[in-house]
Amino acid sequence: MNDQSLDNPFLQFLDAELIQWSKGYAEFRMPIHTHHLNRQGVLQGGAVATLLDVACGYAGVYTPDGEPKIHGFTLSLTVNYLDTALGDFVLAKGFVERSGKTIFFSRGEAWVDGKIRIASAQGTFKFSRGREVK
Repeated sequence: MNDQSLDNPFLQFLDAELIQWSKGYAEFRMPIHTHHLNRQGVLQGGAVATLLDVACGYAGVYTPDGEPKIHGFTLSLTVNYLDTALGDFVLAKGFVERSGKTIFFSRGEAWVDGKIRIASAQGTFKFSRGREVK
């Protein structure tokens, strides 16, 4: 992984960390603590959606060490919840499907303990102004 920090207070609040990042791919890991659960005692869907959003988004804005950072924002995100599960951690993986000059499309998967796929996502993201496509 490169030296670019998350610089995202909300992800820090969730205890989420970026564990893999390369061109077209990002992977986040979040430990599952009691404050991540909903009233039914399972992982809160909003936490899962957040992780999928950032995994899909970061997948499209990777830059190598020493290059200027690229930023973007979510235009739309659709999350499909497939299962509930409890475990030690949740992994969110983001994959760029296609990228243009101003917009990119990603898909994502969320897994509990790397074994049970609990959600999938599809998103559309826009590069922030100032990004130059070569």
